[in-house]
Amino acid sequence: MKFTRLTKEQLEELHPEFINFLATQSITAEEWEKLKAGQPEVAEEELDVFSDLIWEGVLTKVTHLENVSAKQMHLFELTDKEMKLIAVKVMNPDIDLTTKIGFNWFKKNWQSDYVEYLTASKAYTTDKNLDKFNLIQQGAVITKGDLYRWFESMIE
Repeated sequence: MKFTRLTKEQLEELHPEFINFLATQSITAEEWEKLKAGQPEVAEEELDVFSDLIWEGVLTKVTHLENVSAKQMHLFELTDKEMKLIAVKVMNPDIDLTTKIGFNWFKKNWQSDYVEYLTASKAYTTDKNLDKFNLIQQGAVITKGDLYRWFESMIE
């Protein structure tokens, strides 16, 4: 398995897609029930293959990720050739970026001496989607990139 298995909730949301996936494997609903009962390891493998297919499809389309913690923001733009990063660090000990109050403070004080910025870029390894997945595993979430683009326009 290349990524992680989808959660039960995710699999439930993707039930119609999973049915289509099984159909492409020539597995009927009745056969699926038999597989789960008689050959659970084969059923598990099918779930793993389906999960990887879904992850591949999602990750191929991802263009921006954000990882926000109490004192830092890591904003990623994922281009065809590289991963670009805008990192923001807040050095005001009273501010927590994960709260509404903290983020509002940041919006008003983003140019203050209490805020540092860093930009970087890095080439992908041999597997672009796995690189994206690893960032998600570290806490990043998929976004539309509005925050990244705003910072990019301010930094230039």
